[in-house]
Amino acid sequence: MPELPEVENIRRVIEPRLLGRKIIRAKLLRPDIIAYPSLEEFQDAVIGFRIKEVCRRGKYLVLMAEDGARLDLHLRMTGQLLAVPADFPEEKHTHLVFYLDDGRELRFADTRRFGRFWFLKPGEEDQVTGIESLGPEPLERDFSAKYLEEQLNRKKRPVKQALLAQGIVAGIGNIYSDEILFAAGVAPLRRCDTLMDAEWGKVAAAARDVIRKAIEDNRMTEEEYLDGKGKRYKNYEFFVYGRAGQPCKRCGTELKQVMIGGRSSVYCPKCQG
Repeated sequence: MPELPEVENIRRVIEPRLLGRKIIRAKLLRPDIIAYPSLEEFQDAVIGFRIKEVCRRGKYLVLMAEDGARLDLHLRMTGQLLAVPADFPEEKHTHLVFYLDDGRELRFADTRRFGRFWFLKPGEEDQVTGIESLGPEPLERDFSAKYLEEQLNRKKRPVKQALLAQGIVAGIGNIYSDEILFAAGVAPLRRCDTLMDAEWGKVAAAARDVIRKAIEDNRMTEEEYLDGKGKRYKNYEFFVYGRAGQPCKRCGTELKQVMIGGRSSVYCPKCQG
């Protein structure tokens, strides 16, 4: 699943191709990807939608229209968003195509079909997307060691599980939570209520550093993005994620894997002891 760094770089790639463009027609092949409003309302509402800005909040992409309407998208696990010329080969699992007024097409493909779209009218209160319930992002001013401690120091759940809660921290998923905890030297199974002040400081600092570096490491050109069909990222150099059984890059200890809340987590028993 693309997390904050990947979604941010998708935004950076597609935004220059979408600014000022108007949707003149839409082709919907899988109605179930429209979460709100009804299918008929969605199809009517997007016609004439002129894109003023492409934003990101957590793992969501948000297309803002000149009149204040919003078109929100969550890629979930396998979603791909491509702004391409009309003759660009169409992906097998393409479910939605927006035809733009310059002849280009904004296409959404999704192998596992978990991605979702929402359309909000100008001035409509957002009670449907989940964006309003998101916590601060690691690079925002409101995110700090003090904030994490206030939110989590009485929680008995593992710190790994807490970092995945989007209402606590927006944009972090299974990949970067592993990397953050490794950088902080904190074991993923540690209960939140056992962490000391200094450890919360390390987690907060690691979250900022890891996410900032991952955004930069994932930076790519439009050509690179299209070559990977919107599903291949120039990944951050992982220290632990996906490396169970391999030696730790710092100390050489074999990395271990555990399941926490139904999600796998890889860590170094020595560096995060």
